[in-house]
Amino acid sequence: MRIASIETAGGPALGVRRPQGDYAQVSAVDPSLGTDVGALLASGSDWRQRVERALASAAAVQPTAFRPLVVRPPKLLCLGLNDVDHAREGNFEVPEYPAVFARVASSLIGHRQPMLRPPESEQLDYEVELAVVIGTGGRRIREADALQHIAGYTVFNDGTLRDYQRRTHQWTLGKNWHGTGALGPELVTSDELPPGAEGLELATHVGDERLQDGNTSRMVFPVAKTVAILSQVLLLEPGDVIAMGTVRGVGHARRPPRWLRPNETVRASIEQIGEIENPIIDEVNTEENES
Repeated sequence: MRIASIETAGGPALGVRRPQGDYAQVSAVDPSLGTDVGALLASGSDWRQRVERALASAAAVQPTAFRPLVVRPPKLLCLGLNDVDHAREGNFEVPEYPAVFARVASSLIGHRQPMLRPPESEQLDYEVELAVVIGTGGRRIREADALQHIAGYTVFNDGTLRDYQRRTHQWTLGKNWHGTGALGPELVTSDELPPGAEGLELATHVGDERLQDGNTSRMVFPVAKTVAILSQVLLLEPGDVIAMGTVRGVGHARRPPRWLRPNETVRASIEQIGEIENPIIDEVNTEENES
């Protein structure tokens, strides 16, 4: 099942992609499902059965836009240096324990929405990542049980302002610029993928230029182990998102560095899951406009 948080002519909706490529507007049939994937997962453990019932009579709809897949995740946790080759390209040690930072919901954008390059920096970098979406929460989840807590997977492009990332020992500011975190377009439920989304190819393109390539099999901390480790500390909740870290080929590791520029479109893709694309534009400096 492939589920998206979409905009329609009638407003926000939850859509399930049909084989012919359009979406069934299940939220119009059963309002208890909510109008985005986060609301769906928080609506009860029987969410999948209710979606399947709604599909039987849901009308087809063409999205006018895609919102971030989980519009306001309770938590968006990101792993740094979780790919062996990416750690090495940056001359970092492969971590012995996950390097974790957080994203704020207001930094997120959806499929085809603009990724904003702020006036304060030109060092906008791309990072394709596998994103895990929690379906069933818990604390101290055993690694052997962890995959049962996952609703599905999506694509994340962790747009990063590298100079701001390096200004402090913590990465929070460089990783949270407004309009830089692309999440979506669809939740692909776990039954459609290998366990733990293992062995899937990841890539980033700008036009015909292939900038990143990697495989989820190169993760230092695979999905189940990551869920187990994070749930030792945090109460995981339905709708939480875990971004599993990027792969080799990021812009700052290239010589010369390869930053994203206005009028380009960046495409981050994962085999069997999909592709999220975003045009790059300069963010309008609202303070200057108001003065």
